[in-house]
Amino acid sequence: MEKFDQQRGEEYVKDWPRFSAQDLRRREATIQAARLCMNAALTAPMAGGVPQIEAHLVYGQEELEKVARRMESLAYLNDKWTKRFLSEAVMVRESDVILFLGNYRAIETPLDANCGMCGGPQGCAFMYTRRKTKMGLIDITDRRSETILDGPMCAVRVDDFGYAWASAVWMAQTLLVDARPFMSVGLAGQKLGYCPDSPIMVGIPMATLSKSPYQDINLDYHLINMDKMIDNTRKNFVVNRQTASGINFDYRTQDPRSGEEA
Repeated sequence: MEKFDQQRGEEYVKDWPRFSAQDLRRREATIQAARLCMNAALTAPMAGGVPQIEAHLVYGQEELEKVARRMESLAYLNDKWTKRFLSEAVMVRESDVILFLGNYRAIETPLDANCGMCGGPQGCAFMYTRRKTKMGLIDITDRRSETILDGPMCAVRVDDFGYAWASAVWMAQTLLVDARPFMSVGLAGQKLGYCPDSPIMVGIPMATLSKSPYQDINLDYHLINMDKMIDNTRKNFVVNRQTASGINFDYRTQDPRSGEEA
C-alpha cells in the first residue's frame, strides 16, 4: 500500500502573484497542454506523409523575457512593425509558455512534384534556379537574408506548415487554453535560435488566465499594461507616504477611534 500513499497531497492554485508557487502550479498545466498541442502539430496532415515539422517549447520568467526583449529590438527595424511588435512583446510576458513551430523542408527539400504552387511556370525549377545547388541538392548553408523570409520556398511545404500550427491552435481551443499564433514571436524565436533548421517559423504563446492576454488590449500596450500599472501604483504609494502622511493622517500620533491625538 506504500506506493498508493505517495499519491496523496494538496496543491493550492491561484494566478497571483505571478511566478509564485501557486501560480507555477497553474502554469504547469498550461505547459502540459502545450505539449499536447505540439503533438497535434506533429501529426497534422502532410503532403506525402513526409515529416517536416520541428518544435520548441519555451517557458519560465527569464526565457519569456528574453523573447519579449528580442521582439522589442526587432520592433524598431521597421516602422510598420513597431506598434505591433511592442504590444505583442507584452503579451509574451503575460503568457505561460510559447510553442515555436517550424518547417525544416520549406527550402532544402521541396516536394519535387512540379506543381507550380511556388509561382514558377517551370514547376520546381523555379526554386532550384534561385538557389545554390550541386548535383540537384540545395545548399542552405548561406543563411544571409535581407527579408523576413528567404524565398522562394516550396509552397506545398508552407501549406503543410499551415496545417501544423492550425492543428496546434485547434488543440489549444479544445483544451480551453488561450493561444494565438504570431509572426513576430516566430521571428524573435528564429533570431534566438529556436527551431534551428526551419526557414519559416511561428510562435504560439499560450496562457490559462481568466482573461485572455491576447485580446482587448489597451492602445500603446507597451506603456499601459498590468505590470506598468502595478509599478506606478507602488511609486504613487511610496510618494504619498512621504508627502501626505503628515498632512492628512499621522498614524504615529493620532488615534482614529476618538479623533483625538494620543
